[in-house]
Amino acid sequence: MSGLFIVFEGGDRTGKSTQVKRLQRWLAEKGRAHLVTRQPGGTSLGATLRHLVLDPASGDVDHRAEALMYAADKAQHVYEVIRPALERGEVVVCDRYVDSMIAYQGAGRNLALAEVGDIAWWAVGGLRPDLTILLDADPDEAVSVKQNKDRLESAGLGFHRRVRQHFLDLAAQRPEEYFVMKAFSGRDGMAAQIAARVAPLL
Repeated sequence: MSGLFIVFEGGDRTGKSTQVKRLQRWLAEKGRAHLVTRQPGGTSLGATLRHLVLDPASGDVDHRAEALMYAADKAQHVYEVIRPALERGEVVVCDRYVDSMIAYQGAGRNLALAEVGDIAWWAVGGLRPDLTILLDADPDEAVSVKQNKDRLESAGLGFHRRVRQHFLDLAAQRPEEYFVMKAFSGRDGMAAQIAARVAPLL
């Protein structure tokens, strides 16, 4: 595949969507063909799964069932959206990917990390990002301040602290594939740093 695969990761309310839009604008200015998408919910099937896993009305969902729904979303998303775009030579920018499943459904839900990771990477056929941009923030300053939380956002501070730590652990294991940034450190400055990191990969 000749495209470039960039993923934004991090806890809830860390500004990922804002920086995804800034990178999208920069790529458009450069005239580079690109696709912006997200997980869960980047396909018709994924939108249904997103509703099921995030809606508080879904009730007490078994943690393994939750993980498998996320895996199904990822499998369909890679098959229907990501791989075709990469094969066309486009830059794919994705809001969340495999690391989120390992951090949230593995570390957050206290499921075996190796098992969740095996399922997640199997679901995406082993497709790894070229670069993961991790926006890091203390959950006390991010998700805790949000009103009207969804199922995952309502999981408690202990859950979100485990998620944050695992994101950092994943980045530490493969530092050449990650760009870790402090969230809330100035939107314009963050966008400029991200563009500078991505530019050599184009």
